[in-house]
Amino acid sequence: MLVQLRCMEFGIRPALGADPAHLRRIILLQGMKSAGAGITIGCGGAFAVTRVMHALLFGVKPAPLVFTAVPILLALVALLASDLLGRRIITLNPSDVMRYE
Repeated sequence: MLVQLRCMEFGIRPALGADPAHLRRIILLQGMKSAGAGITIGCGGAFAVTRVMHALLFGVKPAPLVFTAVPILLALVALLASDLLGRRIITLNPSDVMRYE
């Protein structure tokens, strides 16, 4: 979503001579920052809820495998999504972007 808001910028940068690898790096960093914040908040919330459930219910224990596997999987999915978006952005034609906006 954040990259879509900057579509005009990413369309103009190549026309001004920006390196496609630099554009992909910007998109990857922006995507991973958002994903990292979401993963951190989600893990904190999940840990808090697990502690509360452990205190309230008998036999509910934290699963360390889940707390490690899920954030890694989410980070990989975010990386893949950001990379696909980055590849798509660098193939944009600047004149098409200017016409679209």
